Amino acid sequence: MATLEVKNLHVVVDTDEGQKPILRGVELTVKSGETHAIMGPNGSGKSTLAYSIAGHPKYTITEGSVTLDGVDVLSMSVDERARAGLFLAMQYPVEVPGVSVTNFLRTAKTALDGEAPKLRTWVKDVNHAMDKVSMDRDFATRNVNEGFSGGEKKRHEIMQLELLNPRFAILDETDSGLDIDALKVVSEGVNRFRSQGDRGVLLITHYTRILRYIEPDYVHVFVAGRVAEEGGPELAEQLEAEGYDKYVNKAAAV
Repeated sequence: MATLEVKNLHVVVDTDEGQKPILRGVELTVKSGETHAIMGPNGSGKSTLAYSIAGHPKYTITEGSVTLDGVDVLSMSVDERARAGLFLAMQYPVEVPGVSVTNFLRTAKTALDGEAPKLRTWVKDVNHAMDKVSMDRDFATRNVNEGFSGGEKKRHEIMQLELLNPRFAILDETDSGLDIDALKVVSEGVNRFRSQGDRGVLLITHYTRILRYIEPDYVHVFVAGRVAEEGGPELAEQLEAEGYDKYVNKAAAV
């Protein structure tokens, strides 16, 4: 069983006024086979946690640790983290002009496996993955995310998840901007990934609507850069009914 463990994580970001603290002592453990939902209001640090684990240079870790099976993740380069089994689906996937979807994915797969997949097999795999997320196969020859709608970008992220099959998937607001049909397709892709039984998911979201399709094992309320409350799926229902006010007010009073 693999374990992704975050201990006492403090993160700052540079601003014109100096360094601004974002994360203030995050504690979180995700084991293979588990799905954890992180919920919280805007500006609470949820995305910062995702990008810090993935190694985004914008964020500076000032204290704490992130380990994967006891191995220091923070000492790894971004590509080393990917090869170790970490995957990040971004809230706002970037466009990559001049690079086709097929070539982009094949390059990523080659970097992970250490050898290029056979071209004929790879084309079949890509087409199969596109069919699963209801994307026209013509997208395989288009530049990465260039001219894609919001829903198409998110479906492409799930394609990557399907083809690269990491050990841990960090999904940063994958439901953002999706209509109901796209939300179902994306959720089905995440559930296929989870159904392997030995994969961990860290699902970051504002709302409970995606949790109607992807049932978490654990829910964490994130406020002011730290975990304010933890529970099971019932906690998400409580948040739907009551909102985040009591957690925000409590954090403001500290």
